[in-house]
Amino acid sequence: MKKTVKVVAAIIENNHNEILCALRSTEMTIPNVWEFPGGKIENGENPYNALKREIEEEMNCTIEPSEILNVHTHEYNHFIIELTAIKAKIVKGHPELSEHDQFVWLKRENLDSLKWAPADIPAVELLINEV
Repeated sequence: MKKTVKVVAAIIENNHNEILCALRSTEMTIPNVWEFPGGKIENGENPYNALKREIEEEMNCTIEPSEILNVHTHEYNHFIIELTAIKAKIVKGHPELSEHDQFVWLKRENLDSLKWAPADIPAVELLINEV
């Protein structure tokens, strides 16, 4: 039986209606694909606190999460991801590269120009179709 990993992803939008996209590094599992930044939910954490902690650790900035965009379960070869995508705004600092190879800010209509991690695709599709 495959292990299920609960993760959170930040849908961070800036004042120009662009969304932050992060390229997974070659050191990560499932490398060289784009994702919304985030990480694993630790025992005893709720998704909002996990997301704030992960973004602080990974990007050295502070966010304020708002609403859940979606929850999606995706089965990879060796594990299952339950991904909770949460909309957020940066309230302190600017994203810095530490774990990812690259960041880019994209308008919703351009999100599908990137090669996304499979677990993130449902959130990408929802964002593209949002009015």
